[in-house]
Formats: sequence, C-alpha cells, structure tokens
Amino acid sequence: MNRAMNHGENPGRETGDRDYRGVLRALIDGDWRDASGAPLRVPIRALDIRETLDGAEGGLVRQLHGKGKVCVVCDQTTEAILGARVASNIGGDCETLVLRDPRSTVDTAEQLRRQTRHADTLVAVGSGTVSDLVKYASFLGGKSYSVFPTSPMNAYTTGSASLTDAGIKRSLPAHNARGVFVDLQILTGCPQRLINSALSDVVCRTTAQVDWLLSRAFRGTPYSDVPYQLLAYDEASLFADARRLRERDLDVMASLVRTCALNGLGSAVVGSTHPGSMAEHMVSHYLDMFAGDAHPGTLHGEQVGVATLSVCRLQNRILRADSPPVIRFVKRGKDFFTRQFGGEQSGEYAACYAAKAFDARDAEKWNARLATHWHDFTAPMRAVMLRVEQVAAPLTAAGAPMSAADLGFDAAFYAEALANARFIRDRFTILDVAGDSGQLESTAA
Repeated sequence: MNRAMNHGENPGRETGDRDYRGVLRALIDGDWRDASGAPLRVPIRALDIRETLDGAEGGLVRQLHGKGKVCVVCDQTTEAILGARVASNIGGDCETLVLRDPRSTVDTAEQLRRQTRHADTLVAVGSGTVSDLVKYASFLGGKSYSVFPTSPMNAYTTGSASLTDAGIKRSLPAHNARGVFVDLQILTGCPQRLINSALSDVVCRTTAQVDWLLSRAFRGTPYSDVPYQLLAYDEASLFADARRLRERDLDVMASLVRTCALNGLGSAVVGSTHPGSMAEHMVSHYLDMFAGDAHPGTLHGEQVGVATLSVCRLQNRILRADSPPVIRFVKRGKDFFTRQFGGEQSGEYAACYAAKAFDARDAEKWNARLATHWHDFTAPMRAVMLRVEQVAAPLTAAGAPMSAADLGFDAAFYAEALANARFIRDRFTILDVAGDSGQLESTAA
C-alpha cells in the first residue's frame, strides 16, 4: 500500500509529531504492539490528516475503492464547504447526492440505501449526521465507504452508527470506513461550537475508563487498556493547549483530530464503544430522547462535556471517599418503568436494568466486601481518574458549555436525566452505584 496515502507526505504539509505518524502507520500496517507486546491492526486502511487535501481527493478515493461508480453524499451546507470540491476532483463516474435537512434515524439511513443502490462506493462529506447515515446505509447495502469530515469528531473511525430507532437513541453495529481523509484547513474553518463539541466529546476518557473499570469490578465486564494506550499520545498536550483551538491553530486542531480518531479506533479494536461511552453518554442520550420540544438544540458533544463534569464529580466523591457507599436494594418492576417512561419502550428499559441491577442478596454481598476491601477495590479507578478541575480546564479554555444552564436545559430536567439515564441502557456505571446508595440527588449540574 502506498504509505503517502496514509500519512499525507505529499501533497501538503503533514501535521503531527513523529510518534503520532509512527503509531498510525503501525496500526494500519498491523505492526503496532500494545503494552503486553500483542500485535494490533485496525480495520481502516487509510487515515490521512493534512493541512490541505485540495486536488488529492480523487487519487485517495480511487486508490482505495477502484474504478466503480462513486456517490458523494453531503447536505446543503457541506456540499458548499467541501462536497462539490471532492466530487469534482474524483471526476469520472461520480455523482453527488445532497440530503435535505437529514435526520439521524434508521429510517433515513434505509432511504439512503435505496437511493444509492446503483453506486459501488459511497463517500460521506460532512460531520456526525451525514457520516452515520452513510456508514449505516453502506453497511445495509453491502458497499464500502470513505469519509471527508467537515468538523472534528470521533465517529469517523468507529464501526458503529449512532441513530434513533423507534424513538430510542442506539449505537448500531455497522462497519468501518476504508478511508478517513482530513483537511485541516476545512476543519479550522468550521464554527467554534463544532470544535468545542468535539473537544467536549473526548474529555470523557477519564469518566468512561473509570466506569468501565467499575463495571469490570462489579459485573465482570471484559476490559482492555489498549484504547487508553492509544489516547495517551495526545491527551495531555491537547488539554494544555485547548485555548489555541479558539485561534484555529493547525497543530492543536491536528491534536484534537488525532485524539478523536484514536478514540474511535480504540472502540474498533475492542469491538465495543465502552472505551469512550459510558454514563456521560447515557445522560446525553436521555436529554435527546426525552427533552421533546424543550430541547435547546445543543450538540451531542456539548451535552457529553457537561455530563462528563457531573459524572466526574460523582466518581471523585464516591470513589475517593474513605468509606464505601452502602448499596440499597430497591425493587423496580415493570410498573415502575411504565410510570417512568410510558408503555411503548418500558419493557426494553426494564430488561436493560434487570441485566445489571443489584438484588437483595447481591447488595448484601457487595456491602460486606466493600466494607473490608474498599481501598483495594477502588485503587485501579483512582489511578486513572482525573479531578474535576483537570477535566474542566480545557473546556473552560476553549469556551465550551460547562453547565446545564449553559446548554439551555432546565435544571430540574437535567437532574432528572442524571437520575434516570441509568435505566435506558444495560451498561453498569457510577450512576448505578450512586443511585442505589442515595447519592444522585445532590449532584451539581
């Protein structure tokens, strides 16, 4: 494979340090080894981050996908920003499909699959909605796809699609893009709000890792350090330089893009979104699913950032305490879920909760164990947990939302989301420990 295609050696200036280039090259070529020495290869075949891709798009796409018919998919905004240029540079047997005000739903993805039946390859040009729709539509249609982002985020390198199905926000199994091609000049030109949303969506590394370790300890959930070995390449420098995102600094933007990309690749490696999506994402999903007409139109990443701060407070308060929480068994039958969520999805939520809930005997067993082994039990979590001020610092520096009020959500509804988000998914998190020990009510929003 042509390595220049993967690493932006020509044309354009490659942005990034030598360690970063090495880890991407090794991941794509199957030569990267984790801390234990085990080899690792990611499913993406090209990850190209350059100052500019202008003029290179056609070669990048054709080298990966061959000579078949290409359909470039974008929306009205991203067509003007980048889509028309990508289609023009691909040339040949290439057409453009412009989605009019697309929605991130399974129905929309199915419609897109039908609209692109005649194409051999799909190319997404856009951000979250366009990327996830193309990812899932190409998966349903058995086609390969690549993506040209117009804003930074981690969804481009994951193999799952975040779509709403029958009113429920789901992370649906799909497949990975063959190529992710990032033009930093395009990304630095996107609205600051989108940049801050991407930053807010990756600061949750600490809360997701702690929750995943917590789930392993309480419920035996398989866990891997590999995603966090990858994220360690850029996290500290990105947090330290977050203020320069306001200045549209290319190097810091490249750091953000790398962090987003490696976040997604970490999920692809372990076959799960656990590495970067735990309690904080459940809170965001709850806000989207139940705010209705009162939803202020905030972005997923913005919501995740604020929820990360709330979850981080909980984790620090509970897991750094000198004494353990006392877990109480609370029986929650189908009637509880019907009253809380209505009848349509109550059965699904009840099943999610039943898969992880403490029963009376379980609660008694864990209380006895925690009473004698609390510090040993929490040591792995405290070792990777950041303080709230460490998580808040880069968000403040970049000018991202910091509270429910900043997002535009009513404080009572945000508190409801913190209290009830644990019921909409079967992942065990600090919200379950806090909820079953009476410590959710005082969580600051």
